Amino acid sequence: MFIENGFFPENKFWKYIVGSILIIVASTIGQIPFAVAVAVKAMTSEGSYPTTNEAVMRYLSPNLTLFLLLLSFVFGFAGIILVVRYFHRQTLLSVTTSRSRIDWGRIFFAFFVWAIFAVVSTVALYYSTPENFIWNFKPIPFLILAIIGILLIPIQTSTEEYVFRGYLMQGFAVLAKNKWFPLVMTSLIFGTMHIANPEVEKMGYIVLIYYIGTGLFLGIITLMDEGMELALGFHAANNLVTALLVTSDWSAFQTNSVLKDVSTPSVGFEVLTPVVIIFPLLLFIFSKKYKWTNWREKLIGNIVSEEPIQNNESHE
Repeated sequence: MFIENGFFPENKFWKYIVGSILIIVASTIGQIPFAVAVAVKAMTSEGSYPTTNEAVMRYLSPNLTLFLLLLSFVFGFAGIILVVRYFHRQTLLSVTTSRSRIDWGRIFFAFFVWAIFAVVSTVALYYSTPENFIWNFKPIPFLILAIIGILLIPIQTSTEEYVFRGYLMQGFAVLAKNKWFPLVMTSLIFGTMHIANPEVEKMGYIVLIYYIGTGLFLGIITLMDEGMELALGFHAANNLVTALLVTSDWSAFQTNSVLKDVSTPSVGFEVLTPVVIIFPLLLFIFSKKYKWTNWREKLIGNIVSEEPIQNNESHE
């Protein structure tokens, strides 16, 4: 079982606390280039140094800001690899899946299912309420955005998935010896880490329902499928398609996307519909395709084994 890959005698929960700190440090180091770029511009221009998070995010060009922000996830991902390999003595495969190798078919299936849905729903929304959008497409900036997005957004989303659905999922399982606690804790932490996003400021804390619900959905498909492949594909499609198609003044990333949403944000379709309708529908689709069974045991059952399923691959 995937969640049991971290179970061996010397792998204690305190290691996951220390490991998480090390990953955060690596990610923080990756933020230095962005801070340097902002400081250099402030010193070489006549404008004042930005003093708010919103001002900082708008201080550089959108593509440069996106590139530098995503660069920190490259450092974070490297931190994950080093912590897993040298601190926990596991392979990256063991925090990815219970299968003998990564199933790329699952990753691409989830990616294209969600990418198609995101494109179709965005087009439908554009034509149903055109007054809420303006055409934002500029060929050269968009091409640069596409290159940055295709290269770095999968690293960003994979970093988040490896932290929450891989590393911490197994870590909380080591602590609690069950499956419901890792599922709940990783979903809550994943959701609340978005509390500083500008969407929360504009729409209120109720928008955290969407983020926590997304974390819960990703945790469920990880536990049911015995691996992170579906979560990796879904998350990459969600962030990449969003970055390429739609931006807004109140979104976390300002991009040179095709459209700009100029509507007033409100709690409604965008927040509740995915959690209540779309995610359950995706669970149904995935469960039928991959023939999931024994939901109760996989989601809330206790863990009785103290040894990882992939003994020969995950523990060296």
